[in-house]
Amino acid sequence: MSTTAHPAAAPVRVAVLLGSLRQASVNRRLAELLREQAPAGVEVEIVEGLGDLPFYNEDVDTADAPAAVRRVREAVAAADRVLAVTPEYNGTMPAALNNALDWLSRPYGQGAIVGKPFGVVGTTPTPYGGKWAHADAARSAGIAGAKVVEAVVVSQPGVDVDVLADDEVRTRLLDALRLLVDAEPATAAA
Repeated sequence: MSTTAHPAAAPVRVAVLLGSLRQASVNRRLAELLREQAPAGVEVEIVEGLGDLPFYNEDVDTADAPAAVRRVREAVAAADRVLAVTPEYNGTMPAALNNALDWLSRPYGQGAIVGKPFGVVGTTPTPYGGKWAHADAARSAGIAGAKVVEAVVVSQPGVDVDVLADDEVRTRLLDALRLLVDAEPATAAA
């Protein structure tokens, strides 16, 4: 699939899972930048409500699961690709993102994330740019059944650069989005 979509082709839908719950977080603003500057034929949707998800609990993961769970699952199920945009908290991914991946992995083998190309980008105000959180998110998504696109990782240090204004950072992020869009979904095992 090419990011240069044919006018009659349906757009490629990318669901963004935000690791930060803060409305003015730098990572949210990076996700908004990707939404605003997405290539033609690509729709980027920030999945809202990760902070509303209860901690994953199989006892409440029933046909009558909480409304917040149903909304997040439906948004990701409707997408063609999934992109985590996340900072790093204490050397790992934020709890909100981890919990969302838990919910999206169920029912096991049939969750909303299964088979979808998955990538992870983000920034932290450290020299490491969130690389441990990004590795953890990719590993967790892969175990949950997503098709992790290893080339779609941008761990951007925010120490000596304004990540929201820097042209090189923007190019790396948009290139990662294009790679994710061009990745083929996993095919079901026979």
